[in-house]
Amino acid sequence: MNRIIRKATSDDLPRIQELIDAGRKKMRAEGNTEQWTDATPILERIVQDMTNGNSYLLEEEGRVVATFAFVKGPDITYKKIYEGAWLNDKPYYVIHRIASEPGVHGILKDVLAWSESFTDTLRIDTHRKNISMRSALVKYGFRYCGIIYLLDGAERLAFQR
Repeated sequence: MNRIIRKATSDDLPRIQELIDAGRKKMRAEGNTEQWTDATPILERIVQDMTNGNSYLLEEEGRVVATFAFVKGPDITYKKIYEGAWLNDKPYYVIHRIASEPGVHGILKDVLAWSESFTDTLRIDTHRKNISMRSALVKYGFRYCGIIYLLDGAERLAFQR
């Protein structure tokens, strides 16, 4: 299977929204009713990712099957961590808003392999109820570091690799 990662453009916005909706539905099916409510991630944030050059797509055989933001730190919400500590203070990148087409597997593995050309230190956060993401993070070598709070006050579990 031939997969590539490329920057998203404004033409990709409808597909990104479809993938985010698919991710939301998957979370609901797994019992996670609190993360990615109908209002989040907000369209303006996704457009801001594009404007800042941080929005990426994973294509498989020419079809967009996943979306994610890849952002160079520091991330303001990662400045303070509770009930734990980051593994180190090295410069890092953050993966945000990752979502894929239903039935497509290995997305996180591909994103991590791609990210290695930019950094050896990654941080990511997820909701306590996002069991499948938490499992995938542990599978791919992330370590739980503690709790962070988003700008709106929402709690997230923080991981680093």
